[in-house]
Amino acid sequence: MEYRKLGAAGLKLSELSFGSWVTFNKQVDSGLAERMFGTCFDAGVNFFDNAEGYEAGGSEIVMGKALKALARPRDSYCVSSKVFFGATAEPLPTQRGLSRKHIFEACHQAMQRLQLDYLDLYFCHRADPETPIGETVWAMHNLITQGKVLYWGTSEWTAAEIAEACEFARDNHLTPPSMEQPQYNLLDRERFEVEYAPIFDKYRLGTTTWSPLASGALTGKYLKGIPEGSRATLAGYEWLKKHMVESERGQQRMQRVAKLQPIAEELGTSLSKMAIAWCLLNPNVSTVILGASRLEQLQENLAAVDVLPLLTEEVQARLAAI
Repeated sequence: MEYRKLGAAGLKLSELSFGSWVTFNKQVDSGLAERMFGTCFDAGVNFFDNAEGYEAGGSEIVMGKALKALARPRDSYCVSSKVFFGATAEPLPTQRGLSRKHIFEACHQAMQRLQLDYLDLYFCHRADPETPIGETVWAMHNLITQGKVLYWGTSEWTAAEIAEACEFARDNHLTPPSMEQPQYNLLDRERFEVEYAPIFDKYRLGTTTWSPLASGALTGKYLKGIPEGSRATLAGYEWLKKHMVESERGQQRMQRVAKLQPIAEELGTSLSKMAIAWCLLNPNVSTVILGASRLEQLQENLAAVDVLPLLTEEVQARLAAI
């Protein structure tokens, strides 16, 4: 496992990390989570991602129990949370968004669920058009000066919104965002490679990218329909089923996946490992967040680092052409 700087920050994160969206508290209980974290630690992973909105806070509870059971030194790993969507099924107006009140209270609630004294990374899970950017930046800056958060960032913000936050922080001598958490994979490249390019150059943001397998599309398992037990069959994720195979766009994406599969076979590896390794080729990627519902799946994905040497310029050109 290699370690990369989080943009301009001094913090170094493992190039592969582990997240809990969808799986924790739905497909992964604290016992399995404990085994998964042990596997991650043994592989050199030092960053674990979460959010208040994942399973209405239940995901953070599962992660907190597992990390406490493993009892690894707190200074040997990093944990994140995100604020915006709230931690209840039907949040009240003060229980969601990026107001100073919700950011402050959500941070403390996340620390309680995760059983931590501070958060290493804290993300604004989406931009909030109803809250002035200055209020959000001030709230994050205050959490950092209080020692409750070490680095703050954004997730799925536009380049213009990120720039506004950075400029407000600079003009008012506040702590600017250190990172963005965007989707990035072989099928979803436009925002990361085009829209964010000026942001990376000017503000040197780090990135904790998610969905390297495009919600499972890049495993190849959806090429023949929706397999039983996949996340597209879970209650509440009907939108994913439509996005994956039922829509015209989904069918077009599956056609690309079908063309990618033979290249992985030629390299003697799986499509999953090839897709994850491809993400690591981009120097603006600080870490790639993996997700898994089974221990074997996690072990397979962690082995993606071994595929990097196989992705020659010729192979990269073939992938880009698809």
